[in-house]
Amino acid sequence: MDLIKKTSSNQTIDPRIHCEHSQLVKLQAHINGFSLFPHLKTSRLLSGRHLSGYRGRGLNFEELRHYHIGDDIRNLDWKVTLRTGKPHVRSYTEEKDHNIILCVDQRSTMFFSSVNTMKSVVAAELASLCAWRVIKESDRVGLFLIKDDNTQWMPPKRSQSDVLHYLKHLAFVNQQLNAEKNSPHPISLSDALHSLNRRKIKDSVIIIFSDWLGMTEKDTSLLKHLQKSNDVLSMLISDPMEASLTFNPTSKWVFSDGTHQINVEKKKDVIKANQYLQTEHQKRCDTLRHLMAIKRLPFMEISTSGTHIAQFTHLLRT
Repeated sequence: MDLIKKTSSNQTIDPRIHCEHSQLVKLQAHINGFSLFPHLKTSRLLSGRHLSGYRGRGLNFEELRHYHIGDDIRNLDWKVTLRTGKPHVRSYTEEKDHNIILCVDQRSTMFFSSVNTMKSVVAAELASLCAWRVIKESDRVGLFLIKDDNTQWMPPKRSQSDVLHYLKHLAFVNQQLNAEKNSPHPISLSDALHSLNRRKIKDSVIIIFSDWLGMTEKDTSLLKHLQKSNDVLSMLISDPMEASLTFNPTSKWVFSDGTHQINVEKKKDVIKANQYLQTEHQKRCDTLRHLMAIKRLPFMEISTSGTHIAQFTHLLRT
């Protein structure tokens, strides 16, 4: 099958480099076999379709157990209490809705891959996959786009038409990325997390798709602040070259940020560069793994190998 697709405007789109709205819509076919729950939980107190971890006067009976000091006496089961001579209470679980916020990094740093698929495409497609899964569960899904020059908020909605609109905009933003794009005042990850915190989101599940390059202690603090009122899943999208370079005596590496350039020609230079890359990559992984462990959430790293859908569904398989 030809990887290059033609758009209605006769432009060609390589799905490894940019994503199309139609492709994001087709991801509905891959939503079976995995679930965001019970891997992710929520602390919403509203009733809905999902079971919460809270116990109390809810909708579903869970168990009959001995009375403990502090239990609500309204839950006493008098028949069992009289029959056994010991106080017993009935415990229940509540049902509840979920608010899912998908934060998708679509900055220029994500427009990179050394193997198959751009990190920006991986982020967009995984976010779309999650959006369709959330809609199937009749929950609300919102979108928070992180772009080079600003962020964009789309509030949680439950309808398929809203999701289609969100994905159309996501595809548009993704297709604006190119190797020559250079924002004069690019926003940092900290700027984006600040913007997200200012929305004072509560009782939601926030999933962040980013490469987390340049992650700082400030970013960690901002994530911890979000975690106080929400469950935050930080998805790490990585490329093999960000952790290790291969040495080839017949060629040399040339790195540039658009302004400055550095040449890596000798084997000792590659070794030194690899030590730095591996240290920084491991630091990102360890930081995110620790943050996820605070709420017993899974640490997830997805590569740009082109198998990101399979990787993701395997990690969250039911």
